[in-house]
Amino acid sequence: MAKMTVTTKKTGTFQGKSNKLGGGGRFAQLEAKGVSPALAAYIGRKVHGAKSMAKMSVAGKKRAK
Repeated sequence: MAKMTVTTKKTGTFQGKSNKLGGGGRFAQLEAKGVSPALAAYIGRKVHGAKSMAKMSVAGKKRAK
């Protein structure tokens, strides 16, 4: 299986979302580059762990309200 490398900007903002961890900007960058949301979430869980991703998800849902 070939590895795909996609770089994301780690500072500033992207489409109005913070690029800080948990801000949604890094996820939005991956989506904009054609990475499926499911794959982006899988990558996040591998890198940051399931607990951390669940915590970020709850925070994002609160912000969306």
